Amino acid sequence: MTDSFDFSVFGRSSGHEQVVFCQDQASGLRAVIAIYSTALGPGLGGTRFYPYATEAEAVRDVLNLSRGMAYKAALAGLDLGGAKAVIVGNPLLDKSEALLRAYGRFVQSLNGRYYTACDVGTCSEDMDIVARECDFVTGRSVEHGGAGDSSVLTAYGVFQGMRAAAEVTWGEPTLRDRRVGVAGIGKVGRHLVRHLIEDGAKVCITDVYGPALASILGTYPQVEVALDSDALVASDLDVYAPCALGDAINDLSVKQLQARIICGAANNQLAHPGLEDVLESRGILYVPDFCVNSGGLIQVADELEGFSFDRAEAAATRIYDTTKHVFEVAAAEQVPTAVAASRIAERRMADISRLRGVWLR
Repeated sequence: MTDSFDFSVFGRSSGHEQVVFCQDQASGLRAVIAIYSTALGPGLGGTRFYPYATEAEAVRDVLNLSRGMAYKAALAGLDLGGAKAVIVGNPLLDKSEALLRAYGRFVQSLNGRYYTACDVGTCSEDMDIVARECDFVTGRSVEHGGAGDSSVLTAYGVFQGMRAAAEVTWGEPTLRDRRVGVAGIGKVGRHLVRHLIEDGAKVCITDVYGPALASILGTYPQVEVALDSDALVASDLDVYAPCALGDAINDLSVKQLQARIICGAANNQLAHPGLEDVLESRGILYVPDFCVNSGGLIQVADELEGFSFDRAEAAATRIYDTTKHVFEVAAAEQVPTAVAASRIAERRMADISRLRGVWLR
C-alpha cells in the first residue's frame, strides 16, 4: 500500500503517536491504523471499511477520526486513548473472512496499544471474525459476550446532548414540537429518529439509500422526507442533526443553514477550522460531535469490564451533563463551543500524560 504513498500527507504536524500501514496480498487487505494518543490508556476506535478513491484520502480520514476518538474518550472521562483504523475497499464486495482475519493479526501485532471495534462498513459479526486472530477487540456480538450494536447508545448520547442544547436555547430540555432534520438514517440515525418521535419532535429525514427511508416511513409515517441533504439544510429547522459522514458543515451549508442548533452523530462535522467562528457569529449553537457521539465508545469500552448495558446506558446519560459543562466553559472563556470542548479534553490528556506518557501493555 505504501509503494506510491506521499508521507507528507500527514507529516509530523499531525501529532499522532503511531501510524501503521497494513497490507496482505493474499486476502487483498489494505488498511491504515492510526493511534493519536495513549496518554489516558490504550487507543480504542472502530474500523471503517470504505472505498476511498486514493490512499491520501484514506490517511486523511483515519488521522482525523483517530484524533477525534482521543478527544471523545477524554471528554467522556474514560481511561482510554484515541485510535482508529480504515480498510480500503467496498465492504459489499471486498469483505471476506480471510481479509478480516489478516486485519486481526495486524491489530494483534500492536500488543494492546489499539483496541478495535465496529464503524461504517463493519458490524459486530465482523468483530467476531477479527477476534479469532486478535485479543484486542470490542463491539462483539451479544452471542460472544459483547455489547452488540454500539449505535444504540451513540444515538442515545446524541439525544442527551440535543436535550442539553434545547435547554440552553429554549429553556427546556425537550425537543417537543421542534422541527429536527436528520441527515443520514443508518445505524445511528434510525435510533435517533425513534428518540425524537418519542419526545414529541417533528422529524424530517434524508438519506441516499432508498430502503432506509422506506424502513423509517414504514414505522413512522408522520416523518417528512427531504429531497437531499442540501434541501434539508436549507429548510425551516430548529435543529440540524448530521448523522452520515464528515464535513457536513462547510462553506456552502453554513450559509444555507436555518437551524438554531447543530447536534448530530457524524464525526468531524466541520469541514475546516474557522467554521466554528462563523456558526458563533450567526447565533447557531454547535454541539461538538466528539462530545455527544461518545455513547458508542462508552458502550464498547464497557466490554473491557464485562459488559453491562445498564451501566453503559447510565454513563451515556451523563453526556447531557458533559454537554452543559462545555456550554459553561465556552461562556466563561468566551470561545466557541468547539474550542471549549477541545480545551476540556486537552487539559485532561495533558494532566494524565504527565503521569502515564505513552501507554504500554
